[in-house]
Amino acid sequence: MADSDRLSRWGTPAAFVVVVSAALLAIFPLGFTNYDTIYYLLWGREIFDGMGPDYAPALTPTPHPLYDLLGFVTAPLGDGAITAAVVIAYVSLGLLVFLVYRLGSIWFDAPIGLLGALFVITAAPVLSNGLRAYIDIPFIVLCLAALLVETRRNRAGWPVLALLVPAGLLRPEAWLFSGVYFVYLMFDLRRPPGRKLPRPEFRPGGIDRRVVGLALLAAAGPLLWFLFDLVTAGNPLESFTGTRDNVETLERASGPVDVVLYGPRRLGEVLQWPGMVGALLGILLTVKVMPRRAAVPLAGAALALAAFALLGAAGLAIIARYTMLGASILAVFSAASILGWRLVPADSRWRKPWQAAAVVVVLLYLIWLPNQIDLLKTVDRDLDGQGLVENDLEALVDDGAFEPLTDPDCLPISVPNHRATPRLAFWLDIRPSDVVSIAAAEQQPERGYFLAPARPFTLHNFILDPGEPGRAVTRPPPGFRPVAENRSWKLYRRCPVPYGG
Repeated sequence: MADSDRLSRWGTPAAFVVVVSAALLAIFPLGFTNYDTIYYLLWGREIFDGMGPDYAPALTPTPHPLYDLLGFVTAPLGDGAITAAVVIAYVSLGLLVFLVYRLGSIWFDAPIGLLGALFVITAAPVLSNGLRAYIDIPFIVLCLAALLVETRRNRAGWPVLALLVPAGLLRPEAWLFSGVYFVYLMFDLRRPPGRKLPRPEFRPGGIDRRVVGLALLAAAGPLLWFLFDLVTAGNPLESFTGTRDNVETLERASGPVDVVLYGPRRLGEVLQWPGMVGALLGILLTVKVMPRRAAVPLAGAALALAAFALLGAAGLAIIARYTMLGASILAVFSAASILGWRLVPADSRWRKPWQAAAVVVVLLYLIWLPNQIDLLKTVDRDLDGQGLVENDLEALVDDGAFEPLTDPDCLPISVPNHRATPRLAFWLDIRPSDVVSIAAAEQQPERGYFLAPARPFTLHNFILDPGEPGRAVTRPPPGFRPVAENRSWKLYRRCPVPYGG
């Protein structure tokens, strides 16, 4: 019986995740690691080799300790580290679908959970970022797993905080979640006799070893991140200051005013208009009709969006993928706006209004369906285009076009923009500083290699960010001669070592 229970407890979720991940792989087989994740793998390998991470190139992403650790662990795999990151990306999407479904099932019922999961996995930003192996999906998975533990057992304590520690090594929002949850564990709201309003009271028993242990868990995320920055960069605030510098360079929306102006739009990019309307109606109806069911998901969504707003106000970027945690929870409310009326007693006066609201939301989704299909086609098309260009770049490396790189005069490698920097550094086993982005270089290097796009399609599918500064240079300086070419790239060279060794 114990084995049967264990199989049911873990086997069914595992099968669910495997099926979803396999389906995504069949539909979108061209997932790859994005610019940020390639850097994390590269920095992890540098640490494995006993070197400090190379943060010198312009527009390096914010270091994220947990994925740098992934790069460290997978360093012996060589290029297989990229495969490992892509596998994690597909599995994370499968876990995301399962967790949204499971949470929706507990908060409301299984059909609502299933519909909410469908809304999440068909959101273009979720698929686009997930299939590019951004860290945001694993972060969301860890946070939703913590929420699932708390949903199953009120004030679960250390298991929730333990899940938020690795989440806090991916994104700083988890620090806020840990802090708020620790305060929640420590205090109860009690209403003394004769008082109308409750007041917080510290937990019985005072401060003991359990409280100290919980406090250490709650503080572990930021402390470990600060320690990582101190050891690798000599500055415990390197990640925060570097992120703000990139936000300014890329001219992204940031600050308190932009949170108000652009925050709802970024959330809308994930949920789209039907999801935004459905989430609002779902919240209003569930809070009014079934407040106990709505309490936990509403608190989770509010905390996720508050963290997004606080970081945006503090100077970090206000972009759509940072809203995906809140959007994942709100998608359940949107599903509840459509199917929640089934949970209302037949004689309730709210049943018919809820059914009317459901009709409105369903109509909005049907009207929006062609746009949604276009968005998903765009994700597939972009993945195909970017994958083709990056595969062609890797083909140049595999064909030995950059050999030899043993002579200092054969470096640096000049590239059209920053996007190629970590990829070439990773594949060629060189430092990112040995790859120079012409888009940011003050002076064109006179020796080394010069990588140019072979056609406009290459640049169109190889843009790092719409706000990336500089220009894309397509013609090599005098003295560089062509050494290799394929459908996406042309490679030129000028160094004393004869081509071909």
